[in-house]
Amino acid sequence: MTKKCMITEKGVLAGNNNSYSKRKTRRRFMPNLQTVAIYSEVLGCPVDIRITSNGLRTIEKNGGLDLYLLNTPVSKLSAESKKLRERIAAAKAAKESK
Repeated sequence: MTKKCMITEKGVLAGNNNSYSKRKTRRRFMPNLQTVAIYSEVLGCPVDIRITSNGLRTIEKNGGLDLYLLNTPVSKLSAESKKLRERIAAAKAAKESK
């Protein structure tokens, strides 16, 4: 599984470790990924996603997972987020047609 946030698309960065003698060795900066089950009101069940703490705050600020995905332009979403958005939109359309 890739080390990338589903919402913010933050991934692994590379850089240098600098010792006291100024010797540089390569290192990786890992994102703060958490596996979280966020409840989707439209789907009626929790959805497991890997997300950074920054992405979680973004979702909460925008009123939940459903509102965030439906109000964000498709061009700004990752491939996994687009699939989840399609599921939510289809479920919402089915509920409204009833």
